[in-house]
Amino acid sequence: MKDSQELKENINTDVCIIGTGIGGLTTAYLLTKSGKKVTLLEMDQVASGQSARTTAQISYEIDERYDYVSNRLGKEIAKLVADSQNAALNKIAEIVKTENISCSFEYVTAYLYCPPGEKDDLDSELKALHEVGLTETYISEESAVNCFRTGRNIVFPKQAQFHPLEYLKALREIIVNKGGQIFTSTKATNVESSGNQVIITTEKGNTITANHVVVATNSPMNDRLAIHTKQAPYRTYVIGAKIPKGSVNKGIFWDTLDPYHYIRLYEEKDHDVLIIGGEDHKTGQSDDETEPFVNLEAWSKVRFPMIEEVTYKWSGQVQEPADGLAFLGKNPGDDNVYIITGDSGTGMTNCTIGAMIISDLINGKANDWETAYSPSRLSVGGAETFIKENINVAAQFTDWVSPGDVKSENDLSNGQGAVIRDGLLKLAVYKDENGQVHKCSAVCPHLGCIVDWNNLEKSFDCPCHGSRFDAYGKVITAPTSKDLEKIS
Repeated sequence: MKDSQELKENINTDVCIIGTGIGGLTTAYLLTKSGKKVTLLEMDQVASGQSARTTAQISYEIDERYDYVSNRLGKEIAKLVADSQNAALNKIAEIVKTENISCSFEYVTAYLYCPPGEKDDLDSELKALHEVGLTETYISEESAVNCFRTGRNIVFPKQAQFHPLEYLKALREIIVNKGGQIFTSTKATNVESSGNQVIITTEKGNTITANHVVVATNSPMNDRLAIHTKQAPYRTYVIGAKIPKGSVNKGIFWDTLDPYHYIRLYEEKDHDVLIIGGEDHKTGQSDDETEPFVNLEAWSKVRFPMIEEVTYKWSGQVQEPADGLAFLGKNPGDDNVYIITGDSGTGMTNCTIGAMIISDLINGKANDWETAYSPSRLSVGGAETFIKENINVAAQFTDWVSPGDVKSENDLSNGQGAVIRDGLLKLAVYKDENGQVHKCSAVCPHLGCIVDWNNLEKSFDCPCHGSRFDAYGKVITAPTSKDLEKIS
């Protein structure tokens, strides 16, 4: 989506939204519908981030399961979560219908299955689902998939899937037609409250003065510690495999493994595409980012022998909150700065919930879900995960004293990068396809962790809080908004 423009002047607006994925665009859509003057900023192009890498499953089931939320956070919170997730599914369906959006939206049945030989917690999950009001769900002893034995499964009627980019393209057009402004290639570098207003500064020095700011950048770029200690970044991997038309029954499928596999079907004219994801790991903490694709392909071909060829491969990044619930609403310590983050692999619904909560708050309306997703919450229920993830972050600082990946740039092939020690310094070094060497500091500008070379994406990834940089050191993923420092 490349028809927007770069910001080249100082402007004023009611609401400034940073980020143009499903969270940012849905918030802008709801606010423009309510009459607000809305401005969106995007450092790349519209919908070029994680929303372009989703498998676009729309379901009220959540990654951490309702049994976990009920036991750890309480039944009242679990009911709010169920209500909000179901409402988000219905809101997406409503927007598609109201705006007549052509995005292959369709209702499908979803299945959570327990593979034979694995611990079966489906009965307790079904009990929790019914307790929070999702009583249309039920357990089936029949295989969820027609080509291999899945084991028992919970059936979720009337979930949904769609083409995310077509949906977001339509939202963008609606926003612009209603007077919203979208500025691309415009990187916000600072968000600062000033009385009743907020001033956003861009990389090129322009300012946007707004009454409210929404940071919807997958991981918030306006915060150093308050949120990033409460969630962790993970890479997730997806393959698309060509299969004969009608050879696999339509549906959304998840297994109960950890990390789990997720599956959906996409129909082409003369064949179907089986979309299979999984193999998640902490960002910047893998020795070989191509290995997950090998594992996914092997796993898939055993269960789907009709696969003809793997035609698509991609990876994305999700944020996993310590207690399993997204952070949606007012940023800690701010009255008019809001965040949407902590998608936990269910970004279509969580980001839509965030847009619904925040648009209500900006319009002076109460929202019943605000407490459940409050970014300021202190959740005892997620304490164990919180401690584990922050110990993991602390351990990454030992990279300061470890050797480099290779001894020198001479050890690099064209198109390869590495972190190299140079005396007391650590450098992020990339040798391009022409053999020219590019050097940056390997120190992430966010909080000083040493980045790691990602041989799949050809990027330098921070193992602490998930900032990512291209091979030349340019930031491509928050929380940092700064590039790696160039070394001459």
